Amino acid sequence: MSQAQASRIELIKKVLKELHEGKSLGELKEKYSDLLSTITSLEIVMVEQELVKEGVPITDILKLCDLHVELFRKALSTRGLSNIPIGHPLDLLIRENELLLKQADALGLYSSLIADALSKGSINEALSSLSNAASLLNTLRREIRLHYRKNQMLIFPYLERRGIVAIPRVLWGREDQVVVKMRELSKDLSEGIKEGSASERLKALLNSMQQLVMEITDLIFRENKILYPAVWALFSEGEWAAIAEIAEDMGYIVEVSGREWKPSAKPVLPFEISESIPPEKISLLPDEFKAFALSSRVTPDSYSVEKPGDLRLETGFLTPEEVEGIFRSLPIEVTYADSNNRVRFFSESEISGGFVRAKTILGRRLEYCHPPRLEQYVSRVVEQVKKGVDKYRVFWTKLGDRVIRVIVAPVKNREGGLLGVLEVVEDLTEVVNNPEEVRRKIVVL
Repeated sequence: MSQAQASRIELIKKVLKELHEGKSLGELKEKYSDLLSTITSLEIVMVEQELVKEGVPITDILKLCDLHVELFRKALSTRGLSNIPIGHPLDLLIRENELLLKQADALGLYSSLIADALSKGSINEALSSLSNAASLLNTLRREIRLHYRKNQMLIFPYLERRGIVAIPRVLWGREDQVVVKMRELSKDLSEGIKEGSASERLKALLNSMQQLVMEITDLIFRENKILYPAVWALFSEGEWAAIAEIAEDMGYIVEVSGREWKPSAKPVLPFEISESIPPEKISLLPDEFKAFALSSRVTPDSYSVEKPGDLRLETGFLTPEEVEGIFRSLPIEVTYADSNNRVRFFSESEISGGFVRAKTILGRRLEYCHPPRLEQYVSRVVEQVKKGVDKYRVFWTKLGDRVIRVIVAPVKNREGGLLGVLEVVEDLTEVVNNPEEVRRKIVVL
């Protein structure tokens, strides 16, 4: 460590100690504005390690997390993001990042505690901190995946539609690396705790943990300092309205009550956009975003997803020919009967067949499509799912040597009104007869 860096570390420690003594974050930010505006994630980890060695209580060191978040907010205000309405999707995404940053800082703290315990030769103390780190990591894994999913599914498509493809691909790649590393580290931590690992093994885990903290923190800063200021400048009210609707279904990792923002525009999905980025919006983009995204000619995506003759469905558009082709390509077969128990549709799979059916069953009563010995049973099951006694019913049977799963479920409209009943037939012979072979084929994505 250079003399200059060592001096900065000591100064950051001084800031934290003054915070512990009762000075406000606002007072400290004003007093040490130059230092705090340039503090790095590496320096925060180094400060944590120093404080642990000095015997500073964990509760005091964790105040670094709050300080880190406050620095975050200050950096964002310089990017024109200081007036986002409470409850706006971007407000909630930024608040999610604040929570993730605190958790990443806390994970870094545990890595410091483990390093200190190892330096003293206390394996038991190191394992105790390792157990706490594993618990925190499991929480962080769940929450960070949900946060990233909203970026990937809600933010990136609007950028791609504008012809900005490189940034979403790079960020998604980095996010995916973090998710994979978190999964691997979580497994390694669990094994380390069970085995009561030796110090060399723990040192390797410690290095992996510290590297992960750096990568998570780096991504948070990229989002808050580059991605979010850019989309704030680019996206319309209608786009945010659509994002808000879908994000609500996906869920947030922060409290969402007390919202002040209500969209005044109709939701606009990415495929409904067909405009280039106007010069006045380009001028508002962060320099890093402009340099990366607009370094070459950006051509908006003008592909028209809706075609003449399409069926307009809740989740997309399909021609009748595509509908039939999709059903043939599914590894299941379905039979649909309306609210009067009359068969109106059935599918035939080219991958995995089920029971024999023919066009002559169209209009037939559903229970008459089964042997008389099963008629009353089928009628009773259908009525139970129609009335909501059962959410759905699952049955297993055999067709020759094949093992068949049958699911009977109600079909409802968006308002919950009953439309009919669906019978789904699936050949699960391979799964039932060769479970170990199926397990070997499982790929964790």
